[in-house]
Amino acid sequence: MEFHQLLEKIVKDNGTHAKWLNTLSLMENAGARKISKCEHPVSVTLIQLKHAAEEHRHAYYLKKQIGKIDPELCKTYEADELLAPVATRQYLHSLDIKTCRYLQTAFHLNKEELKYAAYLFVTYAIEVRADELYPVYQDVLTKEASRIMVKSIILEEEGHLEEMINQLNEFSAEWQQHAENILIIEKELHDQWINAITEEVSQLDYA
Repeated sequence: MEFHQLLEKIVKDNGTHAKWLNTLSLMENAGARKISKCEHPVSVTLIQLKHAAEEHRHAYYLKKQIGKIDPELCKTYEADELLAPVATRQYLHSLDIKTCRYLQTAFHLNKEELKYAAYLFVTYAIEVRADELYPVYQDVLTKEASRIMVKSIILEEEGHLEEMINQLNEFSAEWQQHAENILIIEKELHDQWINAITEEVSQLDYA
């Protein structure tokens, strides 16, 4: 099942759609917390603060959209209110760990430097993914004439990607070759995550 078909199936079932929104909200929230955790105690940049604030807002926005389906659904991030909860948490956690390992080998950084480098490369990989995921989701929502929309998130994620590229240019002249390697790591983890969601959704009976 390709991603577009998967989303079509998700959007057609209210309970599953609410869980999908909640899963995206969890991931945006985890991303925001990750950015905040990587902040230098005194040298935090305006862009980092902006990113953390916007990712938190995305998490809130997605959570709020669930109310358009049913305000009683998915009030927490408990496992039974998410799609593929184990794979979802593993995807983000593994991306972080594997990126840190890669960067440590490539750049030999101290603790603070590694935190900042991880923020740059992990956020970059997630923004590249978001730039693919949200437009496909919006396309499905539009086709289904859904009241739910993610257009505002798409615009901000595009802006984030541009800002990440500017910061990476300042970080290293060779950032692109390293980013390519991290995107390979991300793709494998993303595929595992989507496969887990596909497996869960394919078990649903829409009769």
